[in-house]
Amino acid sequence: MQDRAWDRSTARALTKRIYSDGKVYCLVNSVVYGDYLSQVQLRLSHETLEEIDRWVAEGRFKSRSDAVRTIISFYEEREKTREFLKMLMKRSEETRKHPESLIPPEEL
Repeated sequence: MQDRAWDRSTARALTKRIYSDGKVYCLVNSVVYGDYLSQVQLRLSHETLEEIDRWVAEGRFKSRSDAVRTIISFYEEREKTREFLKMLMKRSEETRKHPESLIPPEEL
């Protein structure tokens, strides 16, 4: 496995050297992180960015990237929880309609 402890100047130097047809192709993430992470550009309001910067300054997150990744993870977890709740509600409704489908506790 590659050494991932590169400093920012190394990453910048690699980025500056990778040119093709006058366009910059950022392959640094592939070199440093392998296929685990991709880089994206994100547009946020000034207010949202200031809030994220405040959270970083307070020590809630290590960086802006860490904050965005964590917020997305929370959202993904919330969506999984919602899907689970929908499934439970559906099964609960099915059980009300057909109580005979329940397994008696003494059989467990």
